[in-house]
Order: sequence, then C-alpha cells, then structure tokens
Amino acid sequence: MSQEHEYVPPKVWKWEKANGGQFANINRPIAGPTHDKALPVGKHPLQLYSLATPNGVKATIMLEELLALGHTGAEYDAWLIKIGDGDQFGSGFVEVNPNSKIPALMDHGTTPPTRVFESGSILLYLAEKFGELLPRDPAGRTETLNWLFWQMGSGPYLGGGFGHFYAYAPTKIEYAIDRFAMEAKRQLDVLDRRLAETRYLGGDDYTIADIATWPWYGQLALDRVYDAGEFLQVQEYEHVQRWAREIDARPAVKRGRMVNRTFGPLEQQLHERHDASDFASRTQDKLEAVSSD
Repeated sequence: MSQEHEYVPPKVWKWEKANGGQFANINRPIAGPTHDKALPVGKHPLQLYSLATPNGVKATIMLEELLALGHTGAEYDAWLIKIGDGDQFGSGFVEVNPNSKIPALMDHGTTPPTRVFESGSILLYLAEKFGELLPRDPAGRTETLNWLFWQMGSGPYLGGGFGHFYAYAPTKIEYAIDRFAMEAKRQLDVLDRRLAETRYLGGDDYTIADIATWPWYGQLALDRVYDAGEFLQVQEYEHVQRWAREIDARPAVKRGRMVNRTFGPLEQQLHERHDASDFASRTQDKLEAVSSD
C-alpha cells in the first residue's frame, strides 16, 4: 500500500457512516434498545432466545445433552432471534442481555426469574443447575473451567478477527488476514497438543469445555466455518480432527445444531423448538411442504 493511500486515524473517531462490511446494518457504537418489542414466553421454565451461530448452538447442544441424560427439567422453548433484522435490539431482548448478543436465557423456574447471558455463563449455569457435564472434584472442575474460559477469550480472535477479515470485510486486507490466520492456527495447535494428551479438553470426560469449543473449532476443523478449511490446512491437526468428528456424531449435538437454524438443508432447520417432537414434525422442509399443499 502506498503512503498516499495509508489511513491516518483522526484525533477523535466519529461514527459518520455505516461500516463493518456485511454486518454494517447492525453495527453501532452505542448500546440499548432501538425499538419496543416484548419477548415471547412458552410453556417451559427455560426460555432461550437465539440463532444457530457457533455461540448460539452452544446453548442448544447443552440443553439437548441434558435432556439426553434424563433431565426433564431441561425442557425448553427456543425462540428465533434474527440478528440480521436487529431483533437483538428489541427492548425485551435488551432486558435479558444488555449486550444485545445471542444466546440469552431466562429461567422462569426461579423467583424472581433469572436472566443468563453470555454463552459461557449459560453453560456454567445449566451445568451447576443440573449437576452435569462439569466435574465435581476440584482438579477436574478447574481444568474444565480453564478450557471453557480459554474458548471465551480465544473465540473472538477466530470469529471477529479471522472470520471477519477473511470472509466478511468489504476489502481484503493482507496484514489483517495474515495476523488473524496466524492466531487461528496457533489456537488450533494449542487444541491439538491438548487433545494429543486427553480424549476431551477437560480430561477423560465430555464437559461444557467441549460444548463451548466444538461449535467454533470443531466445525472449523470440519470445514463448516468461513469456507476456510483449505486456507488454514485444518486437516493437519490430527487430534482436533478426531475430537471434532467424535463430538459431531453425538445425537444431542446433531439436534442442537438444528435449533434456531435458518440456513443449510431445510430438513436440518428447526426455526423454533418447543417440544422434543418438533425435530420430527416441524423442520422447515415439512412446514414448507404443508404450506405448498
């Protein structure tokens, strides 16, 4: 880039026009609601407001895993939040999550109802509520939480860093792509070295650390994120590949990926989930077939 075209930051940044590439219409430098809109409430104590992004499916995978373990109290209603339309800036959603990000959870089984936001917090809340997927011994619990918080801290470099500049930015910036591709590969190497030692991130058992990490790094290894598998040579990470495939085969993970999903094959899209039977009767292919009759 020649000197005459280099960007020189002003002394004071001002938001004078929409920026942010593909997501410019929902990016802004202030918080708070943009419109009044109450959130729906279904029949179950647990009410989830989400979209099947990598962060969103953490919550639905967790809930489906708890149900698979026999916890009927983990039944939930999952409501679709269309972030491209700005649903996350409705007044009701902002009351649940002042940060306006999915997923967000309300537990109406407590008095008063408990709001839970940030995907890692939701996983930890549900693990403690139901006594599952988080070791009780101090050493195992700590190691699991180490990896849970590793994902929470590392994920933005993969998503907002690499993913944004590689897949979504309106201009391909070599420095930015190189910087975050290097970090994404470093993170994959961190995981690969850990998974060479243990079956799962926390040790021998599947935990919330895996549920948090798999939607981002497992799906990246399976070439489902940013169409970047070849670019990052994800097949080189042997132990991540083994782990990614093993978790991908879990029935609860397959179901969790379907909930609040609005893209991909219609038979894998369950826009809203209110009952376990919805997976058999209310996927988008079946709903569209009925509407076309």
